[in-house]
Amino acid sequence: MEAVALTLPHLPAQESSNCDIGNSDWLRLPAEEAAALRERASVRPLELWHLASLDAPTVAAAWSLGFAWAAGVRLAAWAPLLLALTVWAVYIFDRLLDARAALRATEINRLRERHFFHWRHRHVLLPLAVAAAGVAAGLVLAFMPMAARERDALLAVPSVAYFARVHAGHRSRPFFSSLLTKELLVGLLFTVGCALPAWGALLAARGALWPLASVTALFAPLAWLNCHAIDRWEAEPTDAWKPQAQSRKPSSSLAAGLLAAAGFLLAALIAGIYPRAAALVAIGAVSALLLALLDRWRGKLNPVALRAAADLALLTPALLLALAWLAR
Repeated sequence: MEAVALTLPHLPAQESSNCDIGNSDWLRLPAEEAAALRERASVRPLELWHLASLDAPTVAAAWSLGFAWAAGVRLAAWAPLLLALTVWAVYIFDRLLDARAALRATEINRLRERHFFHWRHRHVLLPLAVAAAGVAAGLVLAFMPMAARERDALLAVPSVAYFARVHAGHRSRPFFSSLLTKELLVGLLFTVGCALPAWGALLAARGALWPLASVTALFAPLAWLNCHAIDRWEAEPTDAWKPQAQSRKPSSSLAAGLLAAAGFLLAALIAGIYPRAAALVAIGAVSALLLALLDRWRGKLNPVALRAAADLALLTPALLLALAWLAR
């Protein structure tokens, strides 16, 4: 990675540590400001979960386990760990590359708080990402069968396409359609990565394909919708975060509502045949509804908290799996 000047006067300063305000300090603040600071302190862990790129691997692990549960197969303990480590490393590399490109081009407005966070802490995050990639490679060599390695290697082709589309120079981009957006690529890659372990176990067990196919068909547009909604929210001007300005901006609520309706309909159609798959499809539809609500209420959250909440909305399979475990 080429060096980039460390003196960046226009970089946003790190947020003040509102969490360190003592009880006596609250009394000296106006009521509204004190309430705002308490709210800010309460969401800080959620924001850190997002800023450190821990949200994507958490969602990936939850859905990979959900896919396996719906298909009636069991994943080896190392499979979700391998997926989480790989996703975390990829997200760190991706955000550092985004930050590096924007800083070299002096296009600071392209960056979000997560990019600044990664760049400020790159001397810690980059070695950790390399270590995570190394551990993931070790897990592959130690535990993954050769047939599974060859199957998973198919992910390399769309992964290269993603990095070429997003991080290559503008001269390379005409080879790709304008429809091949970053959000679509991320959604497709994320879906394949989450579903592939369950598909491999299902094919090895020669089980029924339709339950897993149904869940995969729901999760692919859900993953895209998550990325699309976040991109649209972040593209809004500053005044769009005010509730009175939202009506002038396009909304993702309609797409989320349609996806939720389709998910509930699909769950009802397959509930009598594949109850587990139906339950996971339904809980995915709940995630779509949560994204619709976030789109409606986006003016009430700061951009970082909203971005984190959008990923938190995709963790509904964790609740389903917990209930299934308790019901055993």
